[in-house]
Amino acid sequence: MAEFISENLSGSRFEDVYLTGTRFHDIDLRDARFSLVDLTGVTIRGALVAGAEISGEVLSLRVNGVDVAPLVEAELDRRYPDRAAMRPADAAGYRDAWGRLERLWPQTVQRARGLDPELLYRQVDGEWSFIETLRHLVFATDAWVRRAVLGDPSPWDPLDLPHEEMPDRPGVPRDRAARPTLEEVLALRADRMATVREVLAGLTDEQLNGSTEPVAEPGYPESESFGVRRCLGAVINEEWEHRLYAERDLDVLTAQPGT
Repeated sequence: MAEFISENLSGSRFEDVYLTGTRFHDIDLRDARFSLVDLTGVTIRGALVAGAEISGEVLSLRVNGVDVAPLVEAELDRRYPDRAAMRPADAAGYRDAWGRLERLWPQTVQRARGLDPELLYRQVDGEWSFIETLRHLVFATDAWVRRAVLGDPSPWDPLDLPHEEMPDRPGVPRDRAARPTLEEVLALRADRMATVREVLAGLTDEQLNGSTEPVAEPGYPESESFGVRRCLGAVINEEWEHRLYAERDLDVLTAQPGT
């Protein structure tokens, strides 16, 4: 077990590191950045929190004895009237959620069209660019709908962009250097969104509560059976969250001088 006592580790980088069960005392974490971290069961006492920002799946968070997670959820539902619909309970609810997403995304795309095309390749604060975001959503549909639900063992387009933490898989593309035009990516998006729309159009509650047939060939997701609800829910969630991320970053790009 390593010990760091009276050490100056400012500017250090920790990546793919396990800190389960570690103890921190009298630590300066000013301006530290955490991404893709699991904070389950973390206890922080005697802290000074000012200007901190947390984004992610917050299931429970007790601050000074108050669980603020329900308060946050209620406020987010108030800010985004369509958000509650992204937690569908039945097949009709999934169709409704998808219809809302198909109405919301064109507004975001229209904002992007108003920018210098070069800005659509620019990352904001280390997050995906607008073009990369659209490429990732194509991948999400290919993985969870075309492969997992429809059984296509290799549904990929060369422009598919998997999530960063996924290890490279044989046959699954990951061309980070690709620079497709916005129109090229939107054409792919239109095709994949039509596929989801078609799947949901014929979806019954019985099918929703069933499971997929495992795909024998290796790829992503793994060659196993998944709940149909999980597969379709993953796509709904990806579409909703990444549109909000895109809107957030478009705000930053729009505010830059010369835009």
